[in-house]
Amino acid sequence: MNLTRNFTLSELTKSDTAIRKGINNNPNAEQIEKLKALCENILQPIRDHFGRVKITSGFRSVELCEAIGSSARSQHARAEAADFECIGVDNAELADWIHQNLPYDQLICEFYTPGEPNSGWIHCSYVSDQPRASYLWAYKSEGKTKYKPIIGKAKDLI
Repeated sequence: MNLTRNFTLSELTKSDTAIRKGINNNPNAEQIEKLKALCENILQPIRDHFGRVKITSGFRSVELCEAIGSSARSQHARAEAADFECIGVDNAELADWIHQNLPYDQLICEFYTPGEPNSGWIHCSYVSDQPRASYLWAYKSEGKTKYKPIIGKAKDLI
């Protein structure tokens, strides 16, 4: 099933963990509509601008979220978020472009190391009602994941 011109439901729901553990990772009709909105408002514009978008995590059922150590309240479980990269594009450049051009809810440059363009990935969510426009950098410090607001541009992270 196509969600947009370049994105399918299967690529937004694919999970090796779900397959390996026999977890049902099929979204319901409401969740499919949310995935379609995510694709229309975030992923397709990125694809149109940068080319190929590699989805590493899209929809995750509550059971799948719990199986991988994520929260049942994750935006992935609500069909509102995806993790991705654009091959050959610095993740900070990608995050900054999204920040400047798209109506995201939450945008996280996850585990990006300044000066290492292929490090980390982008987490981006979309909600149609009252998006937070939260722009963050996720990083490890003392063994824990920490979040820092990005003021200005991700490419300027220190």
